[in-house]
Amino acid sequence: MRIIDVHAHWGPWPFHMEVGDVALNLELMDRYGIELQIVSAAEAVVYDAVAGNAKLAEVLQEQPRLHGYAVVNANRLERSAQDLRDCLSTGRFVGAKIHTTYPGVPIGSPLMADTFDMLDEVGVPLLLHTWGTDVSLLPEMLENRPNLKVIAGHAGGDAWREAARAAVECDRIYLEHCRTVTDAGRITFARSVGVPMEQFLFGTDSTLIDPCISLGVIRDAGFTPEELEQVLATNASRLFGL
Repeated sequence: MRIIDVHAHWGPWPFHMEVGDVALNLELMDRYGIELQIVSAAEAVVYDAVAGNAKLAEVLQEQPRLHGYAVVNANRLERSAQDLRDCLSTGRFVGAKIHTTYPGVPIGSPLMADTFDMLDEVGVPLLLHTWGTDVSLLPEMLENRPNLKVIAGHAGGDAWREAARAAVECDRIYLEHCRTVTDAGRITFARSVGVPMEQFLFGTDSTLIDPCISLGVIRDAGFTPEELEQVLATNASRLFGL
């Protein structure tokens, strides 16, 4: 069965982990049958968005199984907006990535609203780090931004109930459930409140986390074979045009 990983990373992290080499991305993909992976540069997420995106662009030219997210820093929106367009022009980047914690820009902030306006204009999918109840703000934020589609990375983290309800309110919010804590019932709850199958995606947080964790969560969620195919590949293929 085809698998597309919509939440992964490339490059070294400022932790005590040897995960910086692209060879590890490919090794883990091969081990678990992941065909394609969409990655952001660790440097871009935690330190310098523009410099990290530039280094990732070089890697992507040599790795056809990897596609990129250009990390956007809302604190430097004008520069990030131009950098995003430059990255997309290479044909190797397929979306944007925003981490809310490292740059200190929460979902409900004016800076995030301005960034959402820019992304709505550009019209590419956004992988947004979500952790906490402010994920519930997303439906209202997307109401007047019709071109913006948001993947709730980690599906709200500890606020997975709020994330599920947000996805029910807005069909342009997608749930991606990777995290280190495999809370029982997250996906079952999302389905029970009415999240459509088209809004589930598969992500791993590789290479920070071994993909086996997210695969186990998805495969224990009670999907039929047809639904599993949607979650693991079809929905991502449609969203990103892969």
